[in-house]
Amino acid sequence: MTDLATRHGAAADHGTSFRPGIDWEHVVRLLVGALMLAVALVIIVLPLYALLSQSFEDHEGNFVGLANFISYAQDPILRLSVFNSLWVAVLTVAIVVPLGFFFSYALTRSCMPLKGLFKGIALLPILAPSLLPAIALIYIFGNQGYLKWLMFGHSIYGPVGIIMAQVFHCLPFVVLIMTTALATADARLYEAAETLNTSRWRVFWTITFPSVRYGLINASLVVFTTAIVDFGIAKVIGGKFNMLAIDVYRQIIGQANFQMGAVIGVILLFPAVLTFIVERVTYKHQTSQLTARAVMLQPKPSRGFDRLMLLAVAVLAVPILGIIGTAIFASFVTLWPYNLSFSLANFNFGAFDPGGWLSYWNSVEMAAWTALFGTIMAFCGGYLTEKHRRGSRVLLGYHIVAMVPLAVPGIVLGLGYIFFFNMPSNPLNVVYGTMTIMVMCTIGHYYTVPHLMALTALKQIDSEFEAASQALGVSFWTTLRRVTVPISIPAIIDIATFFFVNAMTTVAGVIFIYGSTTKVASIAVVALNDTGDEGAACAMAMMILYTSAGVKLLQVIATRLLLHRQQQWRSSLREA
Repeated sequence: MTDLATRHGAAADHGTSFRPGIDWEHVVRLLVGALMLAVALVIIVLPLYALLSQSFEDHEGNFVGLANFISYAQDPILRLSVFNSLWVAVLTVAIVVPLGFFFSYALTRSCMPLKGLFKGIALLPILAPSLLPAIALIYIFGNQGYLKWLMFGHSIYGPVGIIMAQVFHCLPFVVLIMTTALATADARLYEAAETLNTSRWRVFWTITFPSVRYGLINASLVVFTTAIVDFGIAKVIGGKFNMLAIDVYRQIIGQANFQMGAVIGVILLFPAVLTFIVERVTYKHQTSQLTARAVMLQPKPSRGFDRLMLLAVAVLAVPILGIIGTAIFASFVTLWPYNLSFSLANFNFGAFDPGGWLSYWNSVEMAAWTALFGTIMAFCGGYLTEKHRRGSRVLLGYHIVAMVPLAVPGIVLGLGYIFFFNMPSNPLNVVYGTMTIMVMCTIGHYYTVPHLMALTALKQIDSEFEAASQALGVSFWTTLRRVTVPISIPAIIDIATFFFVNAMTTVAGVIFIYGSTTKVASIAVVALNDTGDEGAACAMAMMILYTSAGVKLLQVIATRLLLHRQQQWRSSLREA
């Protein structure tokens, strides 16, 4: 009996089977984990390695050390791009982070009406490609813009237009981060301050600001990195203003100088890696704001303050609606600004591009495949990492690789795909120029967030389910199919939606790897804008937004229905 109990405990501790012989479940888990790691290496690590290798080689493929970097440093035009990218990013942070913080503060710390509506307005830019605000700003402040007089003779093309478009594009990121940071606060601190008759200003600097400092740092890092590496905005409205992301495009597409393009790609990695390191350091020094005895802060109604917050949020919402409204209007007029009559001619994409609607349907197809395979990979990898790692180096390695895309800009990963998959000696060369490579790159580009979403969802499921299954001799895949997946359906829908929307809006990640038959809608917007067909470009960008909004709406409906069913299931269990 003692020996049997000992063997039973060992089986429970190490996940081995009670059946004699090979533990096939453990073997399957290891094989699946190894497969996940191999796929992650192919879609993330190996392209980056190819990019780094290319930056140290000459045109013949000979190793030249730092010669390419020295050549870059000696070029004054390329050096200017670094300076331009940095100061534009810093100024964008200085503008959008305070605006986003104020917007979030109004949503979380006041009792103003229509909070859901205004938060939805603030998040609208997420559903559109970064090209959309750049095109709309040209309609507003360009040479034929209806508010061009507000530019006082200055041109929208250049740093002014880039910063304005970046503020629109980055505002949702700040709002998402800061609403989360501001939503968690201990009401007891504010009650003590009120008892002591502390002024609102001092309460803000002594209580509110310290509690959201980590969120502010995160928001600033996200905006800084996005502003430096974004390609679409600078391409459309940048004019002759040099930036790093545009230099990569010119070196690769314009001059076929792959070595210098690789050098710039490596340089673009620096700010992303630096922000990742800073975020990790600040995270270690962040202390929890809520203790077990904390009381969640609930804002108290204050007519004057609530009206002021409503007015401020409405004022901030006007430019967002103005930009999107302008894009909608411009897509339905005959010829801006000479003939403003209603027309669907801009949606006749075949009149502007031989591919016609093919680019749009390619985007939908790419987004669908990305959502399907990306969700399967992210959830299965997260499941093995969270529930069955048990010291496995394979799964630990997979988790580390899955975190890499967080510090890799899309344009850099796309450039790495050229160098890795375009090598004739690479057996995977057959996917180059196909829809497959675009799906692979898009999954790799956005993989970290879905991986973390899966881990977060799975952490909420008690490990006793797996322990009970092992004790009863139930296979882990049966537990996965009957218990884990049904409970995690809302998170799975969130992951699939994240992949789909980002695949619809991505530009930089696929700008180098699309083929003649696989051009997607975001790339078609760039091409239409280059040929001067702004109306058609605007229409195509709006089709991306309409599709993304439709998918988000389906996500909300499906999630609510599933949560309602799960709530009934939990209620029936409690009654039983």
